[in-house]
Amino acid sequence: MAAGSPSRSGTGRQPVRLTELAPGLTAAFVREALHRAIHGIGPLPPAAAAADKQLKEQRGDVDKAIHEVIENHVRYAGAQGFLTNLGGLATMAFTVPTNISGLALVECRMIAGIAHLRGYDLDDPRVRNAVLVCLLGEDSVRDLVQAKKLPAPPMALATAPAHDPSLDGVISAEVASDLVAKVAGKKVAGTVARRIPIVGGLVGMGADGYATWKVGRYADRELLPLARR
Repeated sequence: MAAGSPSRSGTGRQPVRLTELAPGLTAAFVREALHRAIHGIGPLPPAAAAADKQLKEQRGDVDKAIHEVIENHVRYAGAQGFLTNLGGLATMAFTVPTNISGLALVECRMIAGIAHLRGYDLDDPRVRNAVLVCLLGEDSVRDLVQAKKLPAPPMALATAPAHDPSLDGVISAEVASDLVAKVAGKKVAGTVARRIPIVGGLVGMGADGYATWKVGRYADRELLPLARR
């Protein structure tokens, strides 16, 4: 996340209120995005099926398949970032919620695919929480663990002895705030560019693509392989 971007109060920056930038969204949209990412929506097949396709194309090489999963989703994120920022300032009130939801869906699907390829069960609520926490990125996760807002980083959550339901709401709220902060930071950084719609679209494409690449690389490092089923 770029320096100066709005973020959670727990990390020393100004908090972002979800209702201010995206009045139609609540933290529940994070769980809905994860559900759609895992089970598929529209032309997008389920995360595990897409990951398995990449594994087959890479002749069983998990690391190469994960690389392709990340690269594909970086392109998806860039495309939705371009489209949702194409209208410039005039359409910002309508496109911000769409941009947030689209980024959540793409990044959830990417991380779920990585988790599946590494041997994790996507039906396990511990794994689902770990997928969501990966969206926060390494720096934010470290800050939240140090502040005792999260008990552990993603892999430890995924392999915990038991699921802690009390974490579900905490994680959803943190991820929702983080996604809004990412989009808010991009909107502020691209205010001048947004006066020219095409340029605004390019800014959105680059910002969302890069953010997704960073999250994908973190998930790749964090979610170490489990014994294959």
